[in-house]
Amino acid sequence: MFNRNIVLPASGEETFFLWGPRQTGKSTLLRARYPRSRWLDLLRADEFRRYAANPEFLRQEIEAGERPAAGEQIVIDEIQKVPALLDEVHWLIENRGLHFALCGSSARKVRRGAANLLGGRALRYELHGLIADELGDEFDLSRMLNHGYLPRMYEADRPARRLDAYVADYLKEEVAAEGLVRNLPAFSGFLDAAALCDGEMINFSNIASDCAVSSPTAKAYFGILEDTLLGRWLPAWRKRRKRRLIRAPKFYFFDVGVVNRLSRRGPLVSGSELYGRAFENWVFHELSAFRAYQTPDLDLFYWGLAGGTEVDFVLGDMRLAVEAKASARIASHHLRGLRSLASEHPDAGRRVVVCLEPRARRTDDGIDILPARDFVRRLWCGDLAAG
Repeated sequence: MFNRNIVLPASGEETFFLWGPRQTGKSTLLRARYPRSRWLDLLRADEFRRYAANPEFLRQEIEAGERPAAGEQIVIDEIQKVPALLDEVHWLIENRGLHFALCGSSARKVRRGAANLLGGRALRYELHGLIADELGDEFDLSRMLNHGYLPRMYEADRPARRLDAYVADYLKEEVAAEGLVRNLPAFSGFLDAAALCDGEMINFSNIASDCAVSSPTAKAYFGILEDTLLGRWLPAWRKRRKRRLIRAPKFYFFDVGVVNRLSRRGPLVSGSELYGRAFENWVFHELSAFRAYQTPDLDLFYWGLAGGTEVDFVLGDMRLAVEAKASARIASHHLRGLRSLASEHPDAGRRVVVCLEPRARRTDDGIDILPARDFVRRLWCGDLAAG
């Protein structure tokens, strides 16, 4: 098992939700962190049927049986499958002082069913796929860009069939079983079209035309991807200084291996355009995980001027600006965006280019040129985003 960077509460101290895409390792993590926990697994058909029909059984069983020991965490895996259990959890928190770890891959059904999310009584955490810092010496950038960030896929020698099964299971378990869409073939075609736009500003009309649905439907489909944690929006920086800014958000899938299979990329080789796009997705993944695990109070944006000049990622209030360039030789034209940003925002913090150069260096105007390994090492040790 990989040693994950996410920091969860000590056993029996807090109730919390742990959200995360399928197969990111949520259950494995909770079993390792809370080995003495009581476990309710709603993936088991008998458990699901039992509590779906009678959610009050959870409260009655705990009341009738041995009371949880001090410091014990009660884990409910795949909580979104039976949202009504949250009312019982709420009662047990309020009246018995118990603490739960509520694990799931989507809050969409919970919200749609008008189930309560415990009214602020539960913390919220999100587990991302593997990051470089968790892999340590096993980190292989080329492998990560080709296999993706899911633990089973990263470790597999040939992940293609597993990734195909992952997409099929997502369509069956998350989308069809939860009744999220009426036209599953259209949504499957939408996935393929959306993957081709990974890391780009989204034109809903073009996507809708490609998968033969209406623009509102395409927009709703992106909402499903976001709610089921298969992707997330990267908003544009909106605090205008001197010139007109780009305002449309970009969309990134949560895992580059899934993008590779949906868009049928084939093996990615350094120097190709597709390798560069995958590299950008990976940098976004590292920054998103860093924000979730260490700096949740900081927002993540991209910055761009209406004329086309952009910086890929900005963390916090210009605390850190990052360009992802899968190039072994960073030239002046690669720095144009970061230099424009400094001109517009003289108070901006660290400016970094993540690249494939062999050694770190700093330009005369203070831009750090960092190899991929140096970037993740400095990011996760707190050097780059220090306040």
